[in-house]
Amino acid sequence: MSIRAKLTDDMKTAMRAKNEKVLHTVRLVLAAIKDKDIAARPSGNTGGIDDAAILSLMNNMIKSRKDSIALYQQGNRPELAQKEQDEIDVIASYMPQQMGEAEVAAAVKAAIAETGAASMKDMGKVIAKLKESHAGKMDFGAVSAVVKQHLSA
Repeated sequence: MSIRAKLTDDMKTAMRAKNEKVLHTVRLVLAAIKDKDIAARPSGNTGGIDDAAILSLMNNMIKSRKDSIALYQQGNRPELAQKEQDEIDVIASYMPQQMGEAEVAAAVKAAIAETGAASMKDMGKVIAKLKESHAGKMDFGAVSAVVKQHLSA
């Protein structure tokens, strides 16, 4: 089952159960997916974005909510920070299990070998390869530091 189908089913279940937290968050995710679908149409993608793009979108949604939590905590607004955390919890439930440090290092080494990367100039190729094969399974902000470390060694 695709992520899109699971989200739609879960939205219907949340409506029936009157689970407002889940319903609100799933609707936000589905609206964001629809926006990306519409943005992809001019490039010839009429079927909508794929699961990898949905995972990337959801990862960005989590990241922006973490930033909001930090700001709400600075502004002494714990109720808003909790609301954001609740949304993160719902969104994260659709994400695949995140890779550990050892798995990330192994994936980076494999991507470097596959792309033939030899210097920092090739970092983009390595990151693109990792995004292609491990979308949603790793935090690419942290992975870029690992890639830099391996390429500069």
